[in-house]
Amino acid sequence: MVNKVTTAAVIGLDAYKVDVEVDVTNSLPGMAIVGLPDAAVNEARDRVRSATRNSNLTFPDRKIVVNLAPADLKKEGTNFDLPIAIGVQVEEGVVEPEAVKDYAFIGELSLDGSLRGVSGVLPLVIGLKSFGVKNVIVPAVNAKEAALVDGINVYGAASLSEVVEHFSENPIQPLAIDIKQYLAQNDMEEFVYDFKDVKGQQKAKRALEIAAAGGHNILMIGAPGSGKSLMAKCFPSILPPLEFSEALELTKIYSICGLLSSDKPLMTKRPFRMVHHTASANGIIGGGANPKPGEITLAHRGVLFLDEMVEFPRVVLEVLRQPLEDGEIVISRTKHSVKYPAKFLLLGAMNPCPCGYLGDKEKQCTCSEFQIQRYLARLSGPLLDRIDLQIDVPRLSAQELLNYNVKEESSAQIRQRVIKARNIQLERYKNDGILTNSELTPKLIKKYCQIDEKSGELFRAAIVKYQLSGRRYDRILKLARTIADLDGSENIQQNHLMQALQYRVFSSEQLA
Repeated sequence: MVNKVTTAAVIGLDAYKVDVEVDVTNSLPGMAIVGLPDAAVNEARDRVRSATRNSNLTFPDRKIVVNLAPADLKKEGTNFDLPIAIGVQVEEGVVEPEAVKDYAFIGELSLDGSLRGVSGVLPLVIGLKSFGVKNVIVPAVNAKEAALVDGINVYGAASLSEVVEHFSENPIQPLAIDIKQYLAQNDMEEFVYDFKDVKGQQKAKRALEIAAAGGHNILMIGAPGSGKSLMAKCFPSILPPLEFSEALELTKIYSICGLLSSDKPLMTKRPFRMVHHTASANGIIGGGANPKPGEITLAHRGVLFLDEMVEFPRVVLEVLRQPLEDGEIVISRTKHSVKYPAKFLLLGAMNPCPCGYLGDKEKQCTCSEFQIQRYLARLSGPLLDRIDLQIDVPRLSAQELLNYNVKEESSAQIRQRVIKARNIQLERYKNDGILTNSELTPKLIKKYCQIDEKSGELFRAAIVKYQLSGRRYDRILKLARTIADLDGSENIQQNHLMQALQYRVFSSEQLA
């Protein structure tokens, strides 16, 4: 008789149901696993055999055939060990078939029978819930992560024998977590870097505040030692807390990548990904034979920081263009395509020229015009077109550096204004499917970014003078909307538009 045990597998961020069919026949001892298993799944034969016998459970000395259905989808990973072992125990009569009917199983087995944690538990459990599964048994180290899913009973087990005993005389108690309370408690973590330690640079701080409030991309240009990297490291301290939907989506991504801690199963902070300029295009956008998320997806709903931005190969920078526009990345392979979210805030920093001192008041630039043009040309016009704010970060004067009496505004104070502006946006867009001003579509821009006639005349003159493209026009309006939100203004005023125009995106020729 063939018995079925339920589990799941992941493609991209989505789970699909897998039926583990086990059949034992009177033939030479052995185990065959079919259904497009990879090497890790095939090796389950030896792990299951040793784990079963070392758990004092019976293992048949006959032929075992395991089919992972549907058979036309590739099966990868070690999370099939536990459902295969339970399927064998059902065949042996140790566990009743009816007992596991409403259960799903996820977990890797050690040779001694203990359960090891696996990656991607959260999206697996979310998928199983959508398939109507009522109960799921996972390794104890993954139990907190799985318990984030409401509406399904989660049982954490430490060993195969503990799972078997659950269906007899010693049931495991289900685990539950209040995700919203957990999120609120862990938002109080202190940051290492704080804007109160950054001297001067008021214009740059204001631009970073606007970027955080509306989710806008920003590029800082300045001489070495002017504070660009320090302000970038302070930037996470003014970002607003994660919304419930954002935290869950981020946790799914980090779960698949195996980057979650068993003690902290939920992402409670917006990610801040600092990428070195030697990173490859695949490392940035994701890829591989079985596509995995890249840095832009790991920075989803957070920040991707590119220090010394022009030192990145141009091909790496150019792959950012489409994700910056669409907020997602599609990785296509021969058999399937995978879509990952990529709504990240791009934070870049660069020098104005190879020597770093173009326009500096204290030190003479030694670069030729040709060197400057070649250096700046590494940032293409289409990429600059997608950056909302571009700011100059000048060198601090001796007086600014030595003036210890000036009390700078703390990150906590700036963050309160950012949170207030974000709450305004959440309320405004609650029926539009977006969270921030940077996500506004052309249709929504017409609805929420209207300007009066006087402001329109000013904008018309700016379009002609600076030769603004349609994309820049939209981005300036979105920027003005954020500035208005920070001021608590329902409508975009002329001063909001004028301030947004100060942060307009220039071409590489204008930078020089």
